[in-house]
Amino acid sequence: MNHTDFSLEGKHGVVLGFGRQGKALARWLPQHGAHVTISDQRDMGVLADDLLDFLDVPIQFALGSHPLELLDNADFVCLSGGVPTDLPFVVAAQERGIPLTNDAILFLERCPALVIGITGSAGKTTTTTLVGLMARADGRTAWVGGNIGNVLLDDLARMKSEDVVVMELSSFQLELARLSPDIAAVLNITPNHLDRHKTMHAYIAAKSNIFNYQAGDDVVVLGEDNPVAASLVEVAPGAAGHLLGAADGCEWGLSAGAARGGGGQFQPDRRGAGGLRNATRSGVRGEHNLQNVLAACALAGR
Repeated sequence: MNHTDFSLEGKHGVVLGFGRQGKALARWLPQHGAHVTISDQRDMGVLADDLLDFLDVPIQFALGSHPLELLDNADFVCLSGGVPTDLPFVVAAQERGIPLTNDAILFLERCPALVIGITGSAGKTTTTTLVGLMARADGRTAWVGGNIGNVLLDDLARMKSEDVVVMELSSFQLELARLSPDIAAVLNITPNHLDRHKTMHAYIAAKSNIFNYQAGDDVVVLGEDNPVAASLVEVAPGAAGHLLGAADGCEWGLSAGAARGGGGQFQPDRRGAGGLRNATRSGVRGEHNLQNVLAACALAGR
């Protein structure tokens, strides 16, 4: 993908939050020449075990609070997934014109491989895992992670242009997005995380960033059975948007990649016999998982 020439060499960055994503940023940023301060509202007593793994990493810590003085020398601020954008520290950074970023953005800016990004209020982990398995069964080197498993920055140096990345993306990661994956999916959108996003409009806007920055020849697949996801076909720039149908008894194949026939068969439209089989042998149970399998078939066929 590789959408940036922005160098981190000599830049001063503040990473908010020392969870899974914050730790990945703490490892990765110094390797690219950045001067890093980790700020977490938890104190040293709580984080003692985590800090032991970073004794040899050239980073600084500001624990117990997010002191605004850290912004005086900051060139950018990285938000871990659990850090809200209305946090006073983040608001102050924006008021000073300091760029905000996160692990997903930094990865997408530098990834050399094709990226399949998947989001949704439900089913995204299952679908992401299935797409990765399908890509590997097709003989490709597939890297699976993002909001699940590996924070993909840890694997970035080993990725090649011919690989494929299957990336689960949460609304928290997407709300700061300024670029989108080559292939994107919005499986469904139902009320979720409104304590963070406040309104459904803001939640939908965050999810929509998975395709908002696509080029016209990119692809987005939307869940037709979910009214909110299906409505996004009107605004999706990627290949005008593809609806992915999974209604009971449907007997058609879509340009999105697959549809479920009345007999439970999945029908591909691009990759031929490349891995679609009877739903009863798909290895997942439940109606919702049949839709996840259908989505995975559509995405893996790209």
